[in-house]
Amino acid sequence: MLLRVANLSLLILYPVAWAAPLLRAGVLPLFGLTEISVLSGLKSLWDTDLFLALIVAIFALVAPYVKTVGLTLVQFHLIDPRALPVLQAIGKLAMADVFLIALYVTLSKGIGIGRIETAWGLYLFTGCILASLFIGHRAQKIA
Repeated sequence: MLLRVANLSLLILYPVAWAAPLLRAGVLPLFGLTEISVLSGLKSLWDTDLFLALIVAIFALVAPYVKTVGLTLVQFHLIDPRALPVLQAIGKLAMADVFLIALYVTLSKGIGIGRIETAWGLYLFTGCILASLFIGHRAQKIA
């Protein structure tokens, strides 16, 4: 029952994490920092590089949500538990997005141009992904 509630809560938390600020970035320390979320980053990419925007949309939006919805369907016995390995694989795609964000922060700080700060949305998004992986792993053991 607790896994079901946790999984259902991800259906609400993912959209919050997508709109939440992941990073605050600025060129000079004296000026204010611009907040970047998954959605604002995706919009910016959409304007400049459609292919990359589609890849990020798949990793950040589609993969975690499809996995969560699929896991919900398994938990409520609407699809066969044999779908769990496929759902787990889909969920691991979402972790790639968190890795790319962490790489971006590390590279930006290493270059020393401008300023990058992580924001609470990065932790929320990472927590959602890790919770989803944990819930999926527990669901496989139960099924």
